[in-house]
Amino acid sequence: MSIHISAEKGSIAPIVLMPGDPLRAKYIAENWLTNIELVSSTRNIFFYTGTYKGLPITVGASGMGCPSIGIYSYELYNEFDVESIIRIGTAGSYHESIKLYDLINVDHACSESSFAKYAFGYEESNIAHQGDLFDSINQTAARIELPIHVGNIHSSDIFYRKELSTPAIANEHNCLAVEMESFALFANAKYLGKKAACVVTISDVIPTHEKISADAREKSLIPMIELILETAVAI
Repeated sequence: MSIHISAEKGSIAPIVLMPGDPLRAKYIAENWLTNIELVSSTRNIFFYTGTYKGLPITVGASGMGCPSIGIYSYELYNEFDVESIIRIGTAGSYHESIKLYDLINVDHACSESSFAKYAFGYEESNIAHQGDLFDSINQTAARIELPIHVGNIHSSDIFYRKELSTPAIANEHNCLAVEMESFALFANAKYLGKKAACVVTISDVIPTHEKISADAREKSLIPMIELILETAVAI
């Protein structure tokens, strides 16, 4: 029995979309899915199951950081027979050429986090997406003519830091942007033999201090949401 997800067995679909924010999960479910059911609300982390173009899909929040998504994604894979998790979130660009509202399909997640080392004995500081979701996302983006960057991302445990320059690990692995979750998701999927991908929308450009306003943030994520839903029905 899952400790952190109170859903009944069989109530979570084989494919799960994971934004960080529980209210964003609610927004996606209410605006894109039909026949939705709230299947878990433990700790106010909402999971909804519904259908998109006839395909059962669950949308549930990951919370913030590797420890949080590490718990939820592990339980989804291990306790609810989920095969595929796609993280859909926001990120801060390290480069002026990666602009507000741009999308990134994550190839490798690179991190200083000790999550993978102490959970599974993985010593590497970068872990690739798992399975064929990454390629499917690229194919769907091309089909619907949606521009998307492809590259590595920095998964940091730190949101506020003393040193404002780009961290060494991001330079070492040519990371396009920074977020906080994909490294743990990819590690769990690798260990359990499951599929995992991550697509992020750029919400701020670190060198220029540009940011998407709070009011615009929800609408700015629509292209990413629709890309992932169209990918889900194509796989």
